[in-house]
Amino acid sequence: MKIIDTNKKAYFDYEITDTIEAGIVLEGSEVKSVKLGNARLRDSFCQLDGGELWIKNFFISPYEKGNSFAPDARRNRKLLLHRAEIDKLEGKVRQKGLTLIPTKLYFVKNKVKIEIGVGRGKKLYDKRDTARDKAIKRDTDRAIKEMGK
Repeated sequence: MKIIDTNKKAYFDYEITDTIEAGIVLEGSEVKSVKLGNARLRDSFCQLDGGELWIKNFFISPYEKGNSFAPDARRNRKLLLHRAEIDKLEGKVRQKGLTLIPTKLYFVKNKVKIEIGVGRGKKLYDKRDTARDKAIKRDTDRAIKEMGK
């Protein structure tokens, strides 16, 4: 599994409770651009529309060596899931405050996959707690490393 991009901001802004792997419909030049690492999940989000799951605002820069008919860099792209998985996600999203956030973009056997997290937005004090815990962990790891030398 080769990871192309991770959405670190999603883990900071949302409390991710469940994840699911989905395929993504891309055109040929988009796949080549993704292989070069020219894809960003940072501001993207997932939305259910008409029984299908779509990723919106997902940026894939145009392939440099491609032709002039390159697709739009931020177009909506369809995600591939089984009907039962879509129905399960739809049931979770209908709960108050839950949303679908793309968390990772990676290759599995030359196929582009995306990990979608079901999450609830964090409050400001939750974000502060997360930042404080991360700083404490970093300091303790640094102290342990210093003692080992």
